[in-house]
Amino acid sequence: MGSVVAVIPSRYGSQRLRAKPLIDLCGKPMVQHVYERAAQAKLIDRVIIATDHEEIAKTVRGFGGEAVMTPESLRSGTDRVAFVAEKLSDAEIVVNVQGDEPLIDPRMIDQAVAPLKVDSAIAVGTLVKVIDDPADLANPSVVKAALDCSGFALYFSRSPIPHRRDEPDMQKWLAGQTYYKHIGLYVFRREFLRLYSGWEETPLERSEKLEQLRIMEHGYRIKAAVTEFDSIPIDTQDDVQKVIARMNSTT
Repeated sequence: MGSVVAVIPSRYGSQRLRAKPLIDLCGKPMVQHVYERAAQAKLIDRVIIATDHEEIAKTVRGFGGEAVMTPESLRSGTDRVAFVAEKLSDAEIVVNVQGDEPLIDPRMIDQAVAPLKVDSAIAVGTLVKVIDDPADLANPSVVKAALDCSGFALYFSRSPIPHRRDEPDMQKWLAGQTYYKHIGLYVFRREFLRLYSGWEETPLERSEKLEQLRIMEHGYRIKAAVTEFDSIPIDTQDDVQKVIARMNSTT
């Protein structure tokens, strides 16, 4: 089997937080935290930062990491990962580790990679976690996933799925049904990424603003490993403070 490479998309021009990968978190830039955590995963052989900005690349090389420059015109993080993967002739599995997850547990990466190491028929993997907070059900920022009996995703939505028709009080839904939130970490077979990068945006993807639906609309299955771990993605300045507080509490 070929190598397993983690590629971390790291874009400079974030809409909400400019130069987000370079935000200082307890003495290190965010991109370094993500890089180091990905490198700790047991099933990862190599870690690469995929960036569109030389300042980020310089920072990565400064702490001893590997950076690859990608075009600014690429539409998404997955497109950036696919661009890098095209040059990785020895890689069989490519992991898209989100660049705004400085608290990601390395075991989460291993959990997502493991099914593809075991079953060569699986082209795409990801992670989900059981929802235990009723507020997450109604929050469109928390993406929900419905799974089949074999752990493959049936659908992803910003709406609560499944809908409990006979229970009008959503606060009670968790008592009678297991709900999963999607964690945006993806594992791809390298040859699948070549297909994905050539596809246009699809109707369900456009409606939900969820790029993983493009995969399902083309008839491919996504294996969802269930994790007990969680993380705090950084999208706003409030998230920055939450992550710093978490880091300080564990040191």
